[in-house]
Amino acid sequence: MIIKNIQSFFAKAMADKSADKTADRQKNKQDEMILVVKRDILFKEDAFQGLQRENMHHYEDLVKNHMEFHPRSLMEQDSNFKQIIPYLIFRHQDRYFLMQRKSNASEIRLQNKYSLGIGGHIRKEDITDGSLITWAHREFHEEINYRGALDIKPFGILNDDSNAVGQVHLGFVFLLIGDSDRICVKSELKSGTLKKREECQEVYDHLESWSKIVLDAL
Repeated sequence: MIIKNIQSFFAKAMADKSADKTADRQKNKQDEMILVVKRDILFKEDAFQGLQRENMHHYEDLVKNHMEFHPRSLMEQDSNFKQIIPYLIFRHQDRYFLMQRKSNASEIRLQNKYSLGIGGHIRKEDITDGSLITWAHREFHEEINYRGALDIKPFGILNDDSNAVGQVHLGFVFLLIGDSDRICVKSELKSGTLKKREECQEVYDHLESWSKIVLDAL
């Protein structure tokens, strides 16, 4: 009984320590200074909804010329700004990399959701040559283990104001075409596997909204 109680004590202590580390990581992410652009600069008139395949360079120029950096915790609640998110879709031959987020993902509103997009916020220290493609390449290798060559192609601008997450984000979607299927997720994601488009459709109802929009356009 004593041994069992000791085991239970240490198991609880380890679980509490893990939970504390997760909370610390989420707090640090919320304190990040992230790249945003005022909504009324991006959209002079009514904002388009969905995926827009043309004028991607126009929006990239707006970002370069009007970027600001503010704490993520404030920007998540302020729809006067759009957080700029490069959103990366990986394809090898006729299969796409389908991932599932963890139950403790830093973006609470996307926990456990399936996703076709690898992406994240752009921090001030991420800005080097000002190219979103350069940042996309770096972000991909930070989030994913991949061995092979990549061809990165612009795919479109994604805006979805139908939900709270979309109202404060704007996606720059890139298609990453790989010559290898040697790909797997790192620790920030629960799982990842290559699937044909029709197989991705099988989890459509559990995809995050951006991935639904992208899948419809693939």
